Amino acid sequence: MTDFDDRKRAEEAKFALDADTAFRVAARRNRLLGQWAAARMGLTPEETEAYAKAVVQADFEEAGDEDVIRKVLGDLTAAGVDIDEAGVRAALEEKAVEARRQLMGES
Repeated sequence: MTDFDDRKRAEEAKFALDADTAFRVAARRNRLLGQWAAARMGLTPEETEAYAKAVVQADFEEAGDEDVIRKVLGDLTAAGVDIDEAGVRAALEEKAVEARRQLMGES
């Protein structure tokens, strides 16, 4: 029975680690997306940092990426940046890859 219990504990630990990694990748991706959007809006370094944090916070509004996309697209449009939803989604995917690379490099 101990083999089964050991396997169960190992699976639970792996699940927790995977969930933690997914959360860290999403948060890093959102921060990078916020920095990308801030650069397009011409924000100062201080404003860029605050905006990146606001984008990370926006992800807690609802499940999925729609809340982040809606915020960034709305802010870019309000700032007069010529971009559509597909452009924001493409940047989000690009930043997800970059976030994974950065986190793998830290490990």
